[in-house]
Amino acid sequence: MTDILMPALSPTMEEGVLAKWHVKVGDMVKAGDVIAEIETDKATMEVEAVDEGEVTDILVAEGTEAVKVNTPIARLKGEDGAAVSSPPRAENGEGDQPKAGGGAPAAQTPKAPTTPAADPSTASRSPSPSLRDGEETRIFASPLARRLAALGNIDLSGVKGTGPHGRIVKRDLEGAPTGVAKPATASAPAPVGEPRKVQSLAQMGIPDGSYDLVPLDGMRKAIARRLTDSFRDVPHFPLTIDCRIDGLLAARTKVNALLEKDGVKVSVNDFVIKASAMALKAVPEANASYSPEGIALHHHADVAMAVAIDGGLITPIIRKAETKTLSQIATESKDLAKRARDRKLKPEEFQGGTFSVSNLGMFGIKAFASIINEPQGAIMSVGAGEQRPVVVNGQLAVATVMTVTLTCDHRVVDGAIGAKFLQVFKAMIEDPVTMLA
Repeated sequence: MTDILMPALSPTMEEGVLAKWHVKVGDMVKAGDVIAEIETDKATMEVEAVDEGEVTDILVAEGTEAVKVNTPIARLKGEDGAAVSSPPRAENGEGDQPKAGGGAPAAQTPKAPTTPAADPSTASRSPSPSLRDGEETRIFASPLARRLAALGNIDLSGVKGTGPHGRIVKRDLEGAPTGVAKPATASAPAPVGEPRKVQSLAQMGIPDGSYDLVPLDGMRKAIARRLTDSFRDVPHFPLTIDCRIDGLLAARTKVNALLEKDGVKVSVNDFVIKASAMALKAVPEANASYSPEGIALHHHADVAMAVAIDGGLITPIIRKAETKTLSQIATESKDLAKRARDRKLKPEEFQGGTFSVSNLGMFGIKAFASIINEPQGAIMSVGAGEQRPVVVNGQLAVATVMTVTLTCDHRVVDGAIGAKFLQVFKAMIEDPVTMLA
């Protein structure tokens, strides 16, 4: 028998909802068959089988929430009754080989070369691979295994890894003795800091029973974790500018009249995405990400657009937006937004990006500042276009003004770079013809 495990469908996925089974006990499946649908914190994705066999057990029922990654969800038996061979499963983005004599996932990525399985009786005693004698010892372990070892005070040098090339993974720590870790050395992982202690509502003066509690789903947990990390660890600063958009609104009317026969309608946000992409190419220092190895200057402007969906927010990406026409951006953004609300996006459609646009103008919000979506170096917040008094050639006049705020990662985008980007963006928004130059 072989266990089919809850797959890690993205590097940040820790748990998901088993939304639907496409098979039942007794069904025969072959490689490529869709066997289940999994809801992650961002989307619903199909899981395909990679081997042939008979489904002998369904271990997790449809609709079950908070199923941890690598939890057995079903069992598969080969036609000859033997265990079905399966590829390594993902553990927070890393390969992870099956235990000796145990099950392996039957719905993952193509099989990779593996090392011989270890005897379970020696799994916690044999040392992991390290550098050759005379060099500083280095333990090969996944990031999750290192964190768990630090929390449990486990000496990884005494643990045998069963992952690819002998890497220590999460399951190798099961049953490992605790409290025997060696003193930290320069090559040891940094100690895990204690999380901030959060008081209960009752401790803060709000009595139990005076409110309805809505449990956190995977999306809300992911949003809370990522934005807390970003706001705490990334040095943010905002830059705000006003743009007169009467010319843009007039151009939009003409463009939509031309595209009406094709069923395409361009929005103000589509102009904003196009102008942002063009400005990022004109000021490449703003189209950047911070990394420990250096500042990454991106080749293309992959602009993520914030889309509100039930229970949270997601940012599908217009790839190479600087190369696309307004009609292409309008068509693609409409399709991405619809599939985002239906939770049908693929991971590559919402992960990554080099820049974000968040538009709350349709809600009448005049101005706001967003939190940076790492690893992007900046995010632009777009407010409502509204008529305001302005001064033109020394005379008071009325114009349609839109306020935008650029939130920058100061490790990457300095004030002068952000200001230069906004100057270019403002010129294009106020005179859309310049986007065609």
